[in-house]
Amino acid sequence: MITKEVQDYIEELIPDRDPRIMEIEEYAKEHSVPIMELVGIEALLQHLRIIQPKKILEVGTAIGYSAIRMAEAVPDASIVTIEKDPERYELAVANIKELGFTDRITVLQGDANELAAEAEKHAPFDVVFIDAAKGQYQRFFENYGRQLRPKGIMISDNILFKGYVADDSEVETRRLASLVRKIRSYNEFLMNHEEYTTAILPVGDGLAISMKKDKEQR
Repeated sequence: MITKEVQDYIEELIPDRDPRIMEIEEYAKEHSVPIMELVGIEALLQHLRIIQPKKILEVGTAIGYSAIRMAEAVPDASIVTIEKDPERYELAVANIKELGFTDRITVLQGDANELAAEAEKHAPFDVVFIDAAKGQYQRFFENYGRQLRPKGIMISDNILFKGYVADDSEVETRRLASLVRKIRSYNEFLMNHEEYTTAILPVGDGLAISMKKDKEQR
């Protein structure tokens, strides 16, 4: 992972966002809502600008921040996003409406592991972005990888988990230690998956970019 000094330097270079988006960032900070770190989401958005996906699925809406940023970055994309928490779902819907993206962002409320059939109505997806319960990442991947087109991109956030996956010497609770083990297992699953080619980027809290092979590459 990049040092705090490097991260601070990059953040200072990033232009200000729409004031309404910066309000969402501030709200997330004040209310401890997990949204992507600024350097991480800028890296994600640049990947999306390059590949220009038409259909994106996001697992883990929170308050709509990343879905809104993706819709802004890729004007031709439609986005389906899933949120389990009812209060965050309502706030996400309000934020998406405020920013004017209700025609391009569809928010589904419920457990992502139970909504695969509903999401599949919008498939196949060019990009699937996972940013939800870390202990469930492999289940999300298996459920929604089926809905990803060949040569589509699966993006997983938080896969370096504050650096604990590399050095867990300061992990103090059993719950945290268990989560670290699950993320390590997920990373190994990604890197050894026969149907995907994966690269791990040490930006933000760690991004895994996995490209689904077509039948000729398998």
